[in-house]
Amino acid sequence: MKAPPRLQTLVEEGLIDTVVRQLMSGKEAMVFVVRCGDDTRCAKIYKEATHRSFRQAVDYTENRKVKNSRSARAMAKGSKFGRQEQEAAWQSAEVDALYRLAAAGVRVPKPYNFFDGVLLMELVTDAHGDAAPRLNDVAFTPEQALQHHATLVAEVVRMLCAGVVHGDLSEFNILLAHIPGEGDQLGADEPVIIDLPQAVDAAGNNHAQRMLLRDVGNLRDFFGQFAPELLKTEFGPEIWSLYQAGLLSNETPLTGHFERSTADVDMQAVLREIDDARDEEAARRLRMATGL
Repeated sequence: MKAPPRLQTLVEEGLIDTVVRQLMSGKEAMVFVVRCGDDTRCAKIYKEATHRSFRQAVDYTENRKVKNSRSARAMAKGSKFGRQEQEAAWQSAEVDALYRLAAAGVRVPKPYNFFDGVLLMELVTDAHGDAAPRLNDVAFTPEQALQHHATLVAEVVRMLCAGVVHGDLSEFNILLAHIPGEGDQLGADEPVIIDLPQAVDAAGNNHAQRMLLRDVGNLRDFFGQFAPELLKTEFGPEIWSLYQAGLLSNETPLTGHFERSTADVDMQAVLREIDDARDEEAARRLRMATGL
């Protein structure tokens, strides 16, 4: 097919050879299957903010690092340059997360290049070499549901140990890929996590806990359709509690049970912390706006 304008630049730069077909068009990007020499990969073209529906909520962008103080001030003011910088930061967040998570051994598509708002990465495939299905398009036996749920909970832990929370994890952004076996082994289907532009820093974002609990809850609810015993588990609170206590690692055994504290809450102390945080945020925004 004829290369779209955004991909034609990559053809001219020699980063891709041909565009095979469009794979999907979502709320934030369009994805194409492309050829790079002997390899088949996918190219994700991010839609401009004015042409996509995904809201850049402050919950996701909180404390994201930007290139310099000029960019930070422009983003705080909401100028045209600031909006461009915010858009660039939004796009690069997925690229940064992919490289970071791939290095940590998390099952994500392998990133190859990011050029002019286009992310080149591995094409995740099924046993026939076609694009792998999303979890929501697949039915599972109870045994398969339990296995994939355990695998994905371990991946959430691995991500958290790498300092990342997905922030929008569900059956709609997890692919079921075929992993070839070695020798005479047939291989197996394994989940691969995709769509990471909303990923947040676990230590630097005040909403990270809520997002992680939602991510793990989504996994529980989806696989609980096939293995109802999962609906009674509480892996999310257990994982976050261990993380906060500095006891979480990739090898930490999990039970799916969590005992909540029944101690009285000091509401005055909580309100003081909220007021302090509000004052710190107001001061930070003032410094960004004034350049001090």
